[in-house]
Amino acid sequence: MRQISFRFKAMVQHASVALILANLIAQPATSQEEGKSPSFFQWQTTEFHLQYGNNFKIAFTPDNAQQDAFIYTLQHADVWKYGDNFFFVDFTDAEDTGFDIYGEFYANFSLGKITGSDVSFGPVKDVGVLAGVNYAKEAKVFKFLPGVRLSWGLHQFGFLNTDITAYIDGSSGTDDGGAPAETDSFMVDVNWALPFNIGNQDFSIEGHIEYIDGRRNEFGEDVSWHVLGQPQFRYDLGKSLLGKPGHLFAGIEYQFWINKLGERNTDEHVVQALIVGRF
Repeated sequence: MRQISFRFKAMVQHASVALILANLIAQPATSQEEGKSPSFFQWQTTEFHLQYGNNFKIAFTPDNAQQDAFIYTLQHADVWKYGDNFFFVDFTDAEDTGFDIYGEFYANFSLGKITGSDVSFGPVKDVGVLAGVNYAKEAKVFKFLPGVRLSWGLHQFGFLNTDITAYIDGSSGTDDGGAPAETDSFMVDVNWALPFNIGNQDFSIEGHIEYIDGRRNEFGEDVSWHVLGQPQFRYDLGKSLLGKPGHLFAGIEYQFWINKLGERNTDEHVVQALIVGRF
């Protein structure tokens, strides 16, 4: 009964956000060229995501409990003279664990742009120096991710990158009331956007899949490697409903974890309803 109450209350509260989002997108476009800025950035885009799913696993609980959750995501990407930047912030409203904030930021410095030389080889069109940071509010986790990016030149993709980084823990651990501090590790992440058309309808499959290697926590316990994937299937709803392509999308996100958050044998598979507004 409590689960039904949570779903009903949350759906009523958050439905208003979706309506406001649709109203904003329906407003007339500005005189600036879409997706571009007259200032520092050569190109930029910002998105707001509204997601809902159930059966999210609560890691490190004795009964491997599950819960429903709404997730609001603010996501931004831009390109400038010497590279590009990407960040997202998730605001999670979960049935049992409550409200939490999690974010990631990555700055990529293109060696091709900086040197003015062609650094491509084979299918790789560019190599970048990557600097990233991950932050979780309730767990008080900070991770620093310096590394390299390989940008692939496959014309079907809007972009396709392979990021290889260190995974350096900067957390204070349990002494500061957070999750246990950990030894350092490494990450490999593949991120992409693949647009396509069926007739006159526009779709895309985009997202990322990451592998983070095992490490040890401050108590000397093993923290398993994990694989996290978050591919999205999007339909350009704004093109059909509003005659404005590239602004309003609907679809699903399939989130899967193997060894969620490093807890061995805790796997998760959640299909989430997805609405995306692009500004």
